[in-house]
Amino acid sequence: MTRTIGRTGNFTQTLALILALTAAPPAWSHGDEDHSHGPAQEHPQPGAGKRLADGTLFIPKTTQRQLGFQTRIAMPEALAVTLAFNGKVIADPNASGRVQAIQSGRIEAGRKGLPNLGQRVRKGEILAWLKPTASSLERGNQQALLAELDAQIAIAERRATRFEQLEGAIAHKEIEAARFELAALKQRRAAIGASLATPEALRAPVSGDISAAHVVAGQVVEAREVLFEIIDPARLAVEALAYEAVPGPLTQASLQTASGSHDLQFIGAGRQLRAQAMPLLFRVMPGKTDSGLAVGQMVKVFAQTRQKATGIVLPQSALSRNAAGNTVVWLHIEADRFIPRVVKTAPYAAGGVVISAGLRAGDNVVIAGAGVLAKMP
Repeated sequence: MTRTIGRTGNFTQTLALILALTAAPPAWSHGDEDHSHGPAQEHPQPGAGKRLADGTLFIPKTTQRQLGFQTRIAMPEALAVTLAFNGKVIADPNASGRVQAIQSGRIEAGRKGLPNLGQRVRKGEILAWLKPTASSLERGNQQALLAELDAQIAIAERRATRFEQLEGAIAHKEIEAARFELAALKQRRAAIGASLATPEALRAPVSGDISAAHVVAGQVVEAREVLFEIIDPARLAVEALAYEAVPGPLTQASLQTASGSHDLQFIGAGRQLRAQAMPLLFRVMPGKTDSGLAVGQMVKVFAQTRQKATGIVLPQSALSRNAAGNTVVWLHIEADRFIPRVVKTAPYAAGGVVISAGLRAGDNVVIAGAGVLAKMP
C-alpha cells in the first residue's frame, strides 16, 4: 500500500512538470527579439473586438452574431430632395374651439358635473352654467328700473282696459296701440328680471375632446376668459418654420417623434415672415390608430420636393460620430474587420438619411451595431 502511494506521487510530479513546460511562454533570444510568427495585434485572440494598427476593428464572427450586427450594400439612386423643418403640433382650426365667458359671472356645474380632461363632448352640449354677477350698485339700478317698469305696466293696463270699454267710441288703431305698448312693457320687464338670476349656458362649439379646463364649481370668472378648450385628436395640424427659401412645391411629407412617424399633407405657406421664417402648414393624415400627438408638441418635419439628387439611403442607426465629431459610417471590409468612413448626409424621410458623399456603390455598410463599433477602444 505504501509502495503504491509512492508510485502515484512520482507520476503526479512528472505530469505537473510536463504541464508547466507546455504552458511556459515562448523563448526569447538575443535580448528582446521575438521569434514568434508576427506581432500580437495581427493575430488577436477570440473574444471582444480590438483595434488593429491600421485603424480597422477586428470583431470575431461569434461576437458579431451576439451583438446583432446587420449590413446593407450601398446602392446609389435618384432621390427627391428632402428638406427638414422644426415644427409644432397645433389644433385644426376647423375642428377645435374655445369656450369663453362673454360676461363676468360664477361657474355652476350641470347635472353631470363639470367635464374632465379627455372627455368626449358633442357640439351644442352644455358644459357648465355661468351665473352673472353684479355689484350692489348695478343690482340697485336694475331693481329701480323694474319698479319703474311695473308702474308703467300698471298705467298701460288701465289705459288698454279703458280703451276696450270705449270700443266704438274711439278709433280701433288707438286700442291696438295701447295693447302693443302693454305687451312691449311686459316683455321688457321679463327680460330685465331674467338677467338678474338666469344663468347662461356654456355650450361646446364643436365636437371633440376636452383638452383644457380652467374652471371649478363656484369660480368667479371675467369676461373673455378662456374656460374650456376642445380639439378633435383625429384632426390635427403641424406648423413648421422654413428659414431658407423652399425650392418649388412640397410633395410627400412626414413627421418624426419618439413614438414613430406619421404622414403629413402640405396645406400651404404663409406669406408673412414670423421670426424671419416662413410658416408652413401641414395636416396630419389619419391613421389606423390614435397618433398619440398632443397640441404644442415639438416635432421634426421632413418634406420632399420635385427636385432630384443622387444619393444612398440608409437608416439613422447607421450613423455615428468619431473623436473629431465627424459623421461616420462603418464598412464591413472583411469577414471580421470593420473600418470607419467619414460621410456627408442630407435629410430624408422620417427615420432615414441620405449619404450624399463618402460612399461608393457596393460598399457593405453596417446598419445595426454602428454605435457599438464607435465606442470600442
